Amino acid sequence: MVSPIGPWKCPRFVIPGFLVCSFFTCQVVVAEPIALSGELTNRFSDNTTRDANGEISDTETRVNLRLSHQSDPGECQASTFADVGYGVWHDETYDPETYTTADFLGDCELAQGLRWEVADNLRNVTRDSRGTDTPDNTTRKNIFRTGPVYQVPLSKVDQLRLSLHYENTEFGDSEEIDSDRYIGSVGWSRMFSSTFSGGVSVLTNQAEYDSGVEIDTDVVSLDFSQTWATTSLSGSVGVSEIESDFGGTTQSSDGVVGDISLEREINPVTTFYLNGSRELTEQTSDFDIRFGDFVFDLRETSEVEVTAVNTGIRRQFSDASQLNFNAFANRADYIRSDETEDRLGLAVGYSRPVLPLLTLRSNARYQYQSFDEDDVDEETISVDVGLTYELTRDLGITGRVGHTSRSSDTSASEYDENWFSLALDYRFF
Repeated sequence: MVSPIGPWKCPRFVIPGFLVCSFFTCQVVVAEPIALSGELTNRFSDNTTRDANGEISDTETRVNLRLSHQSDPGECQASTFADVGYGVWHDETYDPETYTTADFLGDCELAQGLRWEVADNLRNVTRDSRGTDTPDNTTRKNIFRTGPVYQVPLSKVDQLRLSLHYENTEFGDSEEIDSDRYIGSVGWSRMFSSTFSGGVSVLTNQAEYDSGVEIDTDVVSLDFSQTWATTSLSGSVGVSEIESDFGGTTQSSDGVVGDISLEREINPVTTFYLNGSRELTEQTSDFDIRFGDFVFDLRETSEVEVTAVNTGIRRQFSDASQLNFNAFANRADYIRSDETEDRLGLAVGYSRPVLPLLTLRSNARYQYQSFDEDDVDEETISVDVGLTYELTRDLGITGRVGHTSRSSDTSASEYDENWFSLALDYRFF
């Protein structure tokens, strides 16, 4: 979600621990020392509540601390990223707010082929997908996952993989319903060549809400991975069945599911990527963690057929300027309530050194939303530009100005916002 105090910043990683090593390859982990930085930001908005009428101006002061670390490869290894902020509004438009983004991935090798994995993802997420991005419409979502993974070589080219994970999802507000789940999987993979692998996997996912609702999901899929000199492609295709029990009322659905991940190095300074997934799931899953532009409607307690795609280009020019272009599209079909929500959009970011110590940064974003239940379409456009000046090697100052505008078939959902922010950023180590 977009932070109300400034531009969205991509976390270091959001992939659950059990996905770090796939059936076929394992990512090369490079150790990084502990990095700690802090930021003090003042942001003025002429429409803090993002209302169509009765705009309220206010200034938020926020303090942020950011920590990142990647341990050395070994029997135990871990990656950590955390960004924690605390904000207060001068005119008390909102109560003091805590902002959290955190990711932890870790595993330890217990025996040959056997390791124990731990993962935790914490986000501020939107509660009502039709509302605006304000503190009143956000809550914290924490997903904790742990369990063993056992890999058995069957031959020089065949491998069997078994895993069992426990997952707990908790929200920061009592209005949302927490859940516990158990995820078990069995997979076989084969190296057909030095660059191509394929296999079969079976997964079962049993979730139980605190309210007593039970939702079970089973997936059978064919998996593949292909690498070339400058391109990597992996994915899966299969079938899934989801069954729910709401107070004795049982309902089931099935469909084709799959995912794809493609990354190509067009040249040494340009990279193209594409990620997509189609799943049968529910609101307490980690789908919105893996696809940051996707938003669950937390007012619903329902099985959801979700589809998401994002693609883009990253390019760095010879003058040290950088261009990031991203396009995304996603759909949520709430099976029980028969409601559909669609989103698609574009985001462009550009940065360029103006002087040796002065950098220009700009962002533009367009998003289209459609809600079929009320036959409502909405469009949101946001732009911002800023300058960062390095006062010292560790201390920088950033000024930004931005504008956001939403148009809608429902006049009450429309708003315009102009904002300005000034921030000091200090790197402790």
